[in-house]
Amino acid sequence: MVETLGLVLAATGLIVAAQVISKKTTLPAAALLTLAGLAVSASALPDIVLDPEVVLTLVIPPLLYSAALNSSLVAIRRNVWTILSLSVALVVATAALVGVGLWLLVPGITLAAGMALGAAVAPPDPVAALAVGRRAGIPPKLVTLIEGEGLLNDATALTMLTVAITAIASQDMTAAHAGGLFVLAAVGGIIVGLVVALSIRLVQRFVHDSLLLNIVSLATPFVAYLAAEEVHASGVLAVVVAALVIGHHTRHAISGASRLQTTAVWRLIDLLLEGFVFLLIGEQLPTVVRGLSAYSGTTIALAVGVTLAGVLLLRPLWLLTTGLSAREAVVMSWAGTRGVITVAAVFTLPLTIDSGEPFQSRDLLLFCAFLVVLVTVVGQGLTFAPLVRKLNVVADPAAEARLRNEAREGSTKAALSQLDRIADEENLDDEGREMLRRELEHRIDRYHRRLDHLDESDIGDAVISPEQTAAMTTRRRILDVEREELLCWRDAGRLPDNSMRSLEHELDHEEHSFRPHRETD
Repeated sequence: MVETLGLVLAATGLIVAAQVISKKTTLPAAALLTLAGLAVSASALPDIVLDPEVVLTLVIPPLLYSAALNSSLVAIRRNVWTILSLSVALVVATAALVGVGLWLLVPGITLAAGMALGAAVAPPDPVAALAVGRRAGIPPKLVTLIEGEGLLNDATALTMLTVAITAIASQDMTAAHAGGLFVLAAVGGIIVGLVVALSIRLVQRFVHDSLLLNIVSLATPFVAYLAAEEVHASGVLAVVVAALVIGHHTRHAISGASRLQTTAVWRLIDLLLEGFVFLLIGEQLPTVVRGLSAYSGTTIALAVGVTLAGVLLLRPLWLLTTGLSAREAVVMSWAGTRGVITVAAVFTLPLTIDSGEPFQSRDLLLFCAFLVVLVTVVGQGLTFAPLVRKLNVVADPAAEARLRNEAREGSTKAALSQLDRIADEENLDDEGREMLRRELEHRIDRYHRRLDHLDESDIGDAVISPEQTAAMTTRRRILDVEREELLCWRDAGRLPDNSMRSLEHELDHEEHSFRPHRETD
């Protein structure tokens, strides 16, 4: 236990270090952690065996659920055909191209085995690409496409993989049977996801405590996954559908305090889970390489070449048919990094077939998938930000800031128009009513001044004015003074600790409302 705890703490330290380096540079944390895992694999530290069932059951559901919760169902609907083209049609085409290519060109690899590898390497993992892409400022449209593709392509790929593995084991499955299993798994996953989402919405009506809602939120992806798998449906699709529906309606179902807490919890879970898995991806190198001794160099090179060609060449050609510009297509192509899903999926390949004989191609398929992850996460991940800057495929920060401030102004005006009605219903006195009116009018005036500054600024000017910067810094320093005074009261015995924490929590929420990334736009 002591040794295990030491390894966990060391891994946590590497995750923190990678995040710090990533924030200070343009290097993606996923690539840094994968390289760190490779370094660990070459050291004298004990190897950690990646258990695919643990990853698919305990890691993938919460990661997919968190991503889907923060996705825009409206934006996905607006780009639904492009997203479906990338997350379903392109995944199927990539899996087929890799599978058929390996079957035809590499001796000893069956069509089912080739399709299994194709399904494992087909879905891009958007984690690394989005982390860098958002920092590089890629347009919201491309962010939506990458997010939408990343949510649904995993379900497509893993459903295909399940069918392919069944075919490997039985060796007598027809194409029609395989297609039927795929459709049933997909439809079942959607139905289960909707049922779980409706059940959670019902629970949210009766549970209002923030901590209890967090427990419900943490349990939801596992409930959706296990329920779907129990009826032989797609667990990952059930998780995604449930999260999209819950995330779309959660604004009406839970309080602001619950949302803040739930968001913080899921950010922490994402950071740790993604970090540990990318470390494990790099650390698996010795396990993968040891299984290659039975293959000739020519066979290995041919299998790797076919796999990389299918993954890297089809995507840019496909993207050119989606209506994107050439530069957008290049950026989207470079965002097709493979990662957690690919490694977890390929490690689920069976050791033996139904007859009890060893599955001969397993080690070669593992190596091909592992190399695809290294080439895309490290190669494309490290060069993604420079490519975005070189092609100048970036969002207009002034336009985005203008839109958000117009929305702020509109919502505040709506509140002002309803003030008298709400005040009458709550029997608020005239003094309280006027105080709220002045506060709302002051906010509207502040948004007006921001919009005037944005209209007067050139494209290259800062989104925030020097006056706003000074006001924000002043407010933050004033809050620091208030915190220091609360500490003085506590240390002097005039204020109990629990009261101080409650008041400090109020100040924290106030500071959160004008964080730089919110106040500057």
